[in-house]
Amino acid sequence: MDLLYSQHIAATLNLSLKQVSSVFDLHTEGATLPFIARYRKEATGNMDEVQVGNVLEQIKYFNELEKRKETVIKTIDEAGKMTTELKKRIDACINATELEDIYLPYKPKRKTKATVAIEKGLEPLATILFNQGSIDVKKEAANYLTDQVKDIEEALQGARDIMAEWIAENETARNSIRKIFAESAVFTSRALTTKKEEAEAQKYRDYFDYKEPLAQCPSHRILAIRRGEKEGFLIMDINIEKEFSIDELKRKFITASNEASKQLGLAIEDAFSRLLKPSIETEFRMLSKTKADEEAIKVFAENLRQLLLASPLGHKRIMAIDPGFRSGCKVVCLDEQGTFLKYNTIFPHPPQNDWNGAVQTIKELVAKFDIDAIGYGNGTASKETEQLVRGIDFGKPVAVFMVNESGASIYSASEVAREEFPDEDVTVRGAISIGRRLLDPLSELVKIDPKSIGVGQYQHDVNQNRLKESLDQTIESCVNFVGVDVNTASKHLLSYVSGLSNAVAKNVVEYRMKNGPFNNREELKKVSLLGPKAFEQCAGFLRIINAKNPLDNSAVHPESYHVVEAMAAKANCSVPELIQSTATRKQLNAKDFISETIGHFTIEDILKELEKPGRDPRSPIEEFRFAEGVSSMEDLKPGMKIPAIITNVTNFGAFADVGVKQDGLIHISHLANRFISDPNEAVKLGQKVMATVLEVDIARKRIALSLKDSGTVSREQVKPGRKIIDKNVKPSPALNPFQAKLEELKKNFKS
Repeated sequence: MDLLYSQHIAATLNLSLKQVSSVFDLHTEGATLPFIARYRKEATGNMDEVQVGNVLEQIKYFNELEKRKETVIKTIDEAGKMTTELKKRIDACINATELEDIYLPYKPKRKTKATVAIEKGLEPLATILFNQGSIDVKKEAANYLTDQVKDIEEALQGARDIMAEWIAENETARNSIRKIFAESAVFTSRALTTKKEEAEAQKYRDYFDYKEPLAQCPSHRILAIRRGEKEGFLIMDINIEKEFSIDELKRKFITASNEASKQLGLAIEDAFSRLLKPSIETEFRMLSKTKADEEAIKVFAENLRQLLLASPLGHKRIMAIDPGFRSGCKVVCLDEQGTFLKYNTIFPHPPQNDWNGAVQTIKELVAKFDIDAIGYGNGTASKETEQLVRGIDFGKPVAVFMVNESGASIYSASEVAREEFPDEDVTVRGAISIGRRLLDPLSELVKIDPKSIGVGQYQHDVNQNRLKESLDQTIESCVNFVGVDVNTASKHLLSYVSGLSNAVAKNVVEYRMKNGPFNNREELKKVSLLGPKAFEQCAGFLRIINAKNPLDNSAVHPESYHVVEAMAAKANCSVPELIQSTATRKQLNAKDFISETIGHFTIEDILKELEKPGRDPRSPIEEFRFAEGVSSMEDLKPGMKIPAIITNVTNFGAFADVGVKQDGLIHISHLANRFISDPNEAVKLGQKVMATVLEVDIARKRIALSLKDSGTVSREQVKPGRKIIDKNVKPSPALNPFQAKLEELKKNFKS
């Protein structure tokens, strides 16, 4: 990568040049983000996953910039307008907007007022007027009258059109207007009069006459207004003060006070209104959209991370119930590995009301399949089904859990579900998915398009390619953070393991089916297409439970097994004995095992892993119950304190299920007793809380809740896993171009 780009990335992200170069080299060699962050800490200087990801984002940005430079240079060269100085400016450019400004005067144009005037031979007149010499303007213009230019006013108008385009393409002028937009642009929206009274328009009524400084407008508001504009209910604008902007341009270009400068002044007014303002407004519309997209995507990615890292029940025998009224409740039984055992349908709720029959069926299935826990979906008839199962005496402890079933119906009709259960109905597949989510949310949710899970914010309005990229990265991060049991994982889960493509993941499963369970990590090398590089990337993230070598069920990479063996030899014990004895490990000196290939960070990671090899890093699951006697919005009263579970986290607050089939909103101002700027500081997805009811609006189906003074679990007790975004890491301009533009403009215009 170009040294110029590397230096910029290092300065922007507060890293050393060596760190940036190491990440670039490793990535070029085929290393994945999780592998670089986990197993190449010496090379990167202990960079975490967030930092590595930011560097990779910047590398992608500059790769695209370099491709654009090639196009720009080729176009200018072919036009015969390239100069040594211009080439140097393009080569030294590190900002896409600046590159486009440099290119703008040379960019092939469609016919404009200026090009028409140039064809009429009026460019020399425009040059004379632009220089603002003391001339008789009308007399000078008379020299350009031709068959195409019939009078003096037409000549002057053509000259002004040319000057207006020069100004609109001038970098100083464009940056001046950008600065004004960045500092004082106002984001406005108003209702489209012809649709204002329509019922569908009412959801946008807060924006029928709305204005706010663009720099202060939150992402969810920008996306809401843009959606209203897209649906034809709102008209959106980004405005700046016209007279002030024109005066700023005149101060920069007008250097005299004569007839020529007056013509230039008219050209400046035209340039601003017709060319500059629309152009920069479009630019800031895109910048604000990109900023809003990134914030919404960040919210979605963090919610998805928390959902994927939700507590698993583990290896237990499960009964899963997909609740329903008229069509009944679908009941399935699964073994410890999630293998489908039995299906039945019960009808305890209206209109059949076969409560006793349902109780008898559930008791028989629990006894027959030795069920340890029951999971029920949180959709229709959820509360009634909970009451059913909790009222049964099984003669032994049977835990009961509510399971978020968002996306289960999508899965049940998917190609993945058809492949897994070709002989089962969609209703059976949906119930199986609910049960497997209880066993291991991560393993099951990777089979579903994240956008179907329902934890996003305006996910259908944001850049879909960027959204997919971010969500895929989040899934990959979570899968590799937890680790994967290679002998039970589906090909869908395996495909997110570092270094494994879809084809190789499929081959791993086929090898397992043909040859039986893998006995050790070395056996992975026998899988078709799983070469040395893929093995290096994936081996540390795959687990083999009950392997002969206990390190095969740990995050210790095979390339470092010899280090653990050396530790055991130093302690005069076996590797299993070393793992089992905390006292023995504490006697070891990490420095004794540092070599040219194994550094301090790797040794520390190995010692930490030996403390808990193969242990699931996710928090233990907890049972949860909604308030008794609260089943509808009518049962809620202001001042009530009720148990709730967080179902979605947004920029403006969080939504919580209180068991009444309508989620309540906890505004950000009511998430904590202190000021917070990010809801994730206070709550996480799936967190159990005690909420206070503030307001119930049955007509609008709105519930307002508060966590203030409610004895809610503190953030310190929450373990959501690692985040995609770390506020201690300086954001990359490529990730957040609107903020980057503001910072850049502040630096450029301090004087």
